[in-house]
Amino acid sequence: MPKTTFEQSMKKLEQIVQELESGDLPLEDAMKKFEEGIKLSSLCSEKLDETEKKITLLIEGQKGSVLEKPFDSDS
Repeated sequence: MPKTTFEQSMKKLEQIVQELESGDLPLEDAMKKFEEGIKLSSLCSEKLDETEKKITLLIEGQKGSVLEKPFDSDS
């Protein structure tokens, strides 16, 4: 699958969901779309995980220094 942005992947995934929900696809085509959707879902999940790991909170220290603290998604 060619490199796509998160937004492109989500848009394609939404399109696939609509096609599958319409019920108009032959079974073989529906299975292909389902497989593509699973791959896109996994790709989007990976991209979100990578992005979450890159997020840092910059906290100003007591003496004006800047400290980096890993993003805590539970906060």
